[in-house]
Amino acid sequence: MVTMIIGEIANFVAYIFAPAVLVTPLGALSIIVSVVLAHFILKERLQRMGVLGCVLCIVGSTVIVLHAPEEKTPSSVEQIWDLATQPAFLLYTASAVAVSLVLMLHCAPRVGQTNILVYLGICSAIGSLTVMSIKAIGIAIKLTLDGINQAGYFQTWVFAMLAISCIVIQLNYLNKFTNLKYSRVEIDEVRFEWAECMLDYI
Repeated sequence: MVTMIIGEIANFVAYIFAPAVLVTPLGALSIIVSVVLAHFILKERLQRMGVLGCVLCIVGSTVIVLHAPEEKTPSSVEQIWDLATQPAFLLYTASAVAVSLVLMLHCAPRVGQTNILVYLGICSAIGSLTVMSIKAIGIAIKLTLDGINQAGYFQTWVFAMLAISCIVIQLNYLNKFTNLKYSRVEIDEVRFEWAECMLDYI
């Protein structure tokens, strides 16, 4: 648990100093560490598809990092707010929330215990909104430490509440997800296959 907390703090710091397009694919590599540890420590069997998935995850992350577009990192919470209120992003946000609500209210009660993709879909859709809000909070903290107080902007608090809400939802469904009858290796295989699909889509 301690190493997980340290890892998440390091991940948060990475979002402050690096573009999300680089941090997120590199974070997917933690799945490979989980699979390897599950294989050696928990004695779970890694099948051919698992090995193939690990290789694809490494290759995909490498390709994304090497070919990531140069992007201008927002330098204030107001800039992120302007980007977040663009019509295209608002449409994406509405779509992510709608998909999550359908999965939570319709699919989870019916097939959540038997279909691994229901909880995974909820965590992934909400997680995409978490990344944006964490990036905004990170920039606010960085600017505040540099002497430009961001606590006075209402956008900072909106992003903070969004991040807290998204994290609580993710933790709730992640706990349900990990309590399914699947092994750690199977869960990680599905996670990185889903991540690869999402990265290909992006």
